[in-house]
Amino acid sequence: MSPKLAAEFVLLAALWGASFLFTRQAALEFGPVATAWLRVAVASVALLPVLLLGGHWRTLRRHGGRILFVGLINAGIPFGLFAYAVLSISTGLAAILNATVPLFGAVVAWLWLGERPGCWRALGLALGFTGVALLSWNKASFQSGGTGWAVVACLAATVLYAIAASYTKKHLMGIAPVATATGSQIGAALGLLTPAWLTWPAGPVSARAWLAVLAAGLVCTALAYLIFYRLIESAGPARTLTVTFLIPLFAIGYGAVLLDEPVTPWMVGCGAVILAGVALATGFVDPARLTARHRPAALP
Repeated sequence: MSPKLAAEFVLLAALWGASFLFTRQAALEFGPVATAWLRVAVASVALLPVLLLGGHWRTLRRHGGRILFVGLINAGIPFGLFAYAVLSISTGLAAILNATVPLFGAVVAWLWLGERPGCWRALGLALGFTGVALLSWNKASFQSGGTGWAVVACLAATVLYAIAASYTKKHLMGIAPVATATGSQIGAALGLLTPAWLTWPAGPVSARAWLAVLAAGLVCTALAYLIFYRLIESAGPARTLTVTFLIPLFAIGYGAVLLDEPVTPWMVGCGAVILAGVALATGFVDPARLTARHRPAALP
């Protein structure tokens, strides 16, 4: 990866890590559903000119139904679930749970697409889900004031991301990425329009909340999607998806510095277990290949 692409890779992780911070700031006043709707609506408005100038409007119309649907399960509902979650758990914890997307993605691809994981990848799934259990067990209180539902919301969002990934692979391959990105945000905005209207805050909203939701939509969604698809084209999807490993680092840093959120050794340790599992489950680390590489050559 060239230095320029590496810089874009780090920038993408920084932007997506910041999305948890901006989401929390907006959801405190707008509420989860309105925050999610505003985020995707702002992103839709920002991406639409890029779509039109690129000549992809016909592509979007041709595949509109499927693209709009995938937007609802890949952006609209998950964004709302994370907005709900960060009202009661730290943004760093939410980001760590978000890092389980490749784990659920591997399970969904196995069950739906028949992509059976090998031995090491299966071990990675087990390790990753063990990390999730260890991280969540003392937070899974569903009593008043507990954070159990927030953890469930994060994990439900990651499952939806995983389903959307397999759905995209099955039904939307070969479609221009800009059409998919723009159409998915439009679909999410349309799907959340009525719930957002019904839950719109009754009182005035501060400029701080408006700036947070604009940043989430423009920077962490519209701009991030453009960088994401550029990296896929230039560096390939496998390398690009490893951005998952960096997002929690930025989210935890932002939360600690800007929100005074505690960073405990237990959180860091469980996060490391989860990321190790993700590395194995996605094939980012392949012990079999490493072993073969260092195996001595057979004698003639």
